[in-house]
Amino acid sequence: MSTASATRAGEFREALGSRIFVIDGAMGTVLYAKGIFINRCYDELNLSAPALVREVHLDYVNAGAEIVETNTFGANRKRLGAFGLAEKLRAINEAGVRIAREAADGRAFVAGAVGPLGCPLEPLGPTSFADARAMFREQIEVLVEAGVDLLILETFTAINELREAVFAAREAAGDGVAVLACVSVEDNGGLRDGTSTEDFTRRLDSWGADAIGLNCSSGPRVILETMERMTAWTEKPLGAIPNAGLPTAVEGRNIYPCLPEYMAQYARRIIQAGARLVGGCCGTTPEHIREIRREVRSLRQNRSVAVAAR
Repeated sequence: MSTASATRAGEFREALGSRIFVIDGAMGTVLYAKGIFINRCYDELNLSAPALVREVHLDYVNAGAEIVETNTFGANRKRLGAFGLAEKLRAINEAGVRIAREAADGRAFVAGAVGPLGCPLEPLGPTSFADARAMFREQIEVLVEAGVDLLILETFTAINELREAVFAAREAAGDGVAVLACVSVEDNGGLRDGTSTEDFTRRLDSWGADAIGLNCSSGPRVILETMERMTAWTEKPLGAIPNAGLPTAVEGRNIYPCLPEYMAQYARRIIQAGARLVGGCCGTTPEHIREIRREVRSLRQNRSVAVAAR
């Protein structure tokens, strides 16, 4: 990691406990809307269509995103291997950081996006915990070397897999880069593997991530209700990155029901419930982030007025 990148990473960690951050919205949703077929490897677009990926990042920065996630959600050896692209892992991740950094241009922090491996781990599948950690570490080492300011581990539905990702992040980055670790919950607030809200919150709290949170799921209501329960078992900064609801297929395209204003209203409630990082997952666009940023700006102003009046 360069000196400049290390400085930015330090700036983010220092600010994490004292301010609210707006994270960007969906990458895949916007790329799909721009005509990229769903059967493509979207991470590989960092190499074959960098201008298109940069355009999406820039739209989010211009909408007010203060953190942009690299287009590397599935850029691990297992997922890339399904497309015959495992040997391009380093190039794809390095390009993802470079493109995001160019678009951010100092106006936003760059987060390395890391998603699940896309396969069941032991005892449900052949992939061992050790192998999973090694694959996560391989990707994360490239992201850190390329100069991300933080890491966002997201959309994990199995708590043991997220454990290996968190430990891999600490092995690869030490304490030099902040880590936000997120799960995707069912409508009852638990994980698909049966882990309860209390159990996954307590475990995440103990694993050394700088912030923990929720992303994806069925929409902002479930995220809000689950996060409100999480506050009983952790004092870490919380992140909330909900979907724009569940999609409906209309004439061959997925349409998400939550409008930007609706998502922004929930963002306000999510922040009031304690979130320090808020953004959007599947179905969200730069317009969603623009509305969320307006709510965050309003809350910041109200807080400043309240402090000045004391």
